[in-house]
Amino acid sequence: MPSPASLFVFFFLLCFFSFSISDQDNEANAFEESLLHQACFNTTAHEACLLRIRGSPASRLSRPISILQSAVRGAIDEAVRAAGTASDLADASASLREETALRDCAELLGFSADELDWSLAEIGRLVATSRSASSEANLRAWLSAALGNQDTCLEGFDGTDGRARRRIERRIAELTQLVANLLAMYKRMRSIIPHASPPRNNTKRIPAPIPPPSWVAAESEDLMRASMKSLRVDAVVASDGSGRYRSVSEAVNAAPSYSARRHVIYVKKGVYVENVEVKKKKRNIMMVGDGIGATVITGNRNFMQGWTTFRTATFAVSGPGFIARDITFRNTAGPENHQAVALRVDSDRSAFFRCSIEGHQDTLYAHSLRQFYRDCHIFGTIDYIFGNGLVVLQRCHIHTRRPLPEQKPTITAQGRKDPNQNTGFSLHGCFVHANYPTYLGRPWKAFSRTVIMQSYLGAQVQAGGWLEWAGDFGLSTLWYGEYGNYGPGARLSGRVGWPGYHVIRDATVAGFFTVRRFIDGLTWLPRTGVEFTADLYK
Repeated sequence: MPSPASLFVFFFLLCFFSFSISDQDNEANAFEESLLHQACFNTTAHEACLLRIRGSPASRLSRPISILQSAVRGAIDEAVRAAGTASDLADASASLREETALRDCAELLGFSADELDWSLAEIGRLVATSRSASSEANLRAWLSAALGNQDTCLEGFDGTDGRARRRIERRIAELTQLVANLLAMYKRMRSIIPHASPPRNNTKRIPAPIPPPSWVAAESEDLMRASMKSLRVDAVVASDGSGRYRSVSEAVNAAPSYSARRHVIYVKKGVYVENVEVKKKKRNIMMVGDGIGATVITGNRNFMQGWTTFRTATFAVSGPGFIARDITFRNTAGPENHQAVALRVDSDRSAFFRCSIEGHQDTLYAHSLRQFYRDCHIFGTIDYIFGNGLVVLQRCHIHTRRPLPEQKPTITAQGRKDPNQNTGFSLHGCFVHANYPTYLGRPWKAFSRTVIMQSYLGAQVQAGGWLEWAGDFGLSTLWYGEYGNYGPGARLSGRVGWPGYHVIRDATVAGFFTVRRFIDGLTWLPRTGVEFTADLYK
């Protein structure tokens, strides 16, 4: 018979473990309830949002993951509804500029729906195999892009009477808030995702490797280094009729949709006057020209003609996995016509090698998602590298052109609007040829992020380095940095004293903005065949 002392110890331990389990359950429940409210934070129908998530089908995975998945599904539904509203309003619009803006909105909201759908699929892969750095990079890139599209939609109404803008703004406010909430939720959940409970069984489960997204072509041949004689070409464009197609648009439109293999379009030497759109369904296209200045795609669309900035692009690419080599993209509208984009990129994991991007104001619209530029030339005057993409420009030549009187040339205008977005611009090992007084960048949005490192800065880079957008807007929330630059414009003694400006002295901090870490480059750039340096130069 157990002694009274042993019985006391037994009951003490039983109570201790019961209370411990109860405390853990209470803590888990509190965390889940907090996530629920985070998912519905600031939405117009807060209680309805909570009920929708609580009423979602039970999942075999841990409850926090179920909340995240349900919140993503709700955001997808909202994006689809908002896109339908924009399309309906466009059909009824009597103003060309307004109609263009609404059709832009429908397309951009479609981008958001796609990016949220990709995110939902990635969450499923992530919890089935435990968290990987690549999955985390995918999720943050796609959610960041899905948040930014709504701002671009609203910016398109500049120059209209504002009535349609107000209607669509009310419609997309809910979506914007839902996606912002998703980014905040995922940030909170990152530490617990590896511990999500898999389905219970008696067999030890070995995680399978997470496959790349379906648009990442996996050909082993080195397409980028191949000469034209050895390159396998699927379509030839020639203005003189010696190819199958006379225009670039014809070749792009004829390319297979949703292709899992690389589709190579060779554009022969010539000047192609056209506006080209590589739609979202045109995946894994590689476009090869005969060299900068030899193969030229050119147009002159601009804001003063009534186009939205988004739609002024001479060449616009949204299909994932796009590669371009040895091509000039040009907009000839000139500085007096304001916004006139030469190249707009919404293509995730896209790469540009030995290309020239030429314009004046808003030349390169690095709109969204992961992009890499190597050995390219970019020409412009005002904000000529702008957007909210996640971008590395490496060993590129940046040229300031003659501005209009009273203009202050600025190279970058990065548009990060939320601190949880992973977007930003990194100029690494570049050459800034400032032929006129030039600033490195200015904060287009409150959390603008740009870093210039190990680059040559010409003499006309101004002593302050960076320029305000409007008064003190964004100066304490932006993140601008310089590391290891050289040349007459690289002196740091006169730089701005903003709270958000940083002189980076630690290589570990600078290393965050490299190909390896900033754009998750080692998981996709080797497949493109484009040359790159993964880390800082030694």
